[in-house]
Amino acid sequence: MDLKVGIVSGEASGDLLGSELMAALSQKVGDVQFVGVGGERMRSQGLFALESIDRFSMNGFVEPLTRFPELLKLLKSLATQLASVDVMVGVDFNVFNLLLERRLKSRGIPTVHYVSPSVYAWRRNRVRKIEKSADLLFTLFPFEPAYYENSGTKALFVGHPLADRISPSRNRNLERKLARDQLSIGHSATAVAVLPGSRKSEIRSHLDLFLRAAERVQAMLKEERQFVFVVPCVNDNTANLVKDRSSVYSHLDVRVVTSNSLEVFRACDAALVKSGTSTLEAMLMRVPMVVAYQTGPLTYAIVRSVLQTRWVALPNILTDRELVPEFLQHAATPESLSFALCQELRSSEESSGYFDEFDRLHIELRCSASAKAAEAILELVGCR
Repeated sequence: MDLKVGIVSGEASGDLLGSELMAALSQKVGDVQFVGVGGERMRSQGLFALESIDRFSMNGFVEPLTRFPELLKLLKSLATQLASVDVMVGVDFNVFNLLLERRLKSRGIPTVHYVSPSVYAWRRNRVRKIEKSADLLFTLFPFEPAYYENSGTKALFVGHPLADRISPSRNRNLERKLARDQLSIGHSATAVAVLPGSRKSEIRSHLDLFLRAAERVQAMLKEERQFVFVVPCVNDNTANLVKDRSSVYSHLDVRVVTSNSLEVFRACDAALVKSGTSTLEAMLMRVPMVVAYQTGPLTYAIVRSVLQTRWVALPNILTDRELVPEFLQHAATPESLSFALCQELRSSEESSGYFDEFDRLHIELRCSASAKAAEAILELVGCR
């Protein structure tokens, strides 16, 4: 059966997610055509690009406002060009895609949104807006569908693609050895991943805090361990910024690498991590972690006033308890982070059950997300 799928992603993370979904749909449908917007990975799966993904590239809060007329024109253009699809799938890029889906849904086209915005954390009234846009919504976490129970949107937990990509049964010792060889880290050293965030503001808020904590960790355990602190950076510009800001810590062995965080987690024994997706990555890679978040007083006051979860680290949100230590704002000090990191290092080495909950969550999130999402899309359009 012929199937024409509109699919739009405006960012790199969505490009990978979209390409995996396209591959799963292609396996289930003999003749499927994809049209929309995506990056290199989605184009490699056969996407006919209506616009360049570069048109969506923007930073901060101000740039989207200054480019609003251009984005509105793009929205109208895509709504017209996608008017003949059998189903519309918006991948991440929430604000733009939900507006696009809403226009197409009003024309009778089935609409899908992948993935759910974090309504569990804030803006729960957004559910009412989402139901005007999406007939079907995919969630990454099992507790999310409950927030849509009384809405017109069907929410389906499909699992987390990252949990699918990382095998729970992988050879971790071999993985660690190969990763350390790749990063030139000695096999006897205790390696700590340092992830302050990728934005300049995040680096300013967290890098110095994390390296001051690293100083204390090294001082406390210098008699028994040799430490290496590894900072992964997304590109050379970020790496240069981190190198410049960390140069004052010449007494620490700080390795700044242009590498993805998963590769660094493979090589490391523990991590200091800014709250965000990296906390989930560390959990899936079985890396003990200490999580922190700091920002300006006004921003923090605003975030705290709308935040509707007790926790910020994803492992803690998933278990609704402090599975991993987390410290926010004034509680995030070099002293608190270093003490907690030393505790996690020792516990992970001495307790045989330390990773049991990490492993349980990994299995819970490992659901063949792309295949499950593809099946639900085909059911929505009536061509299983």
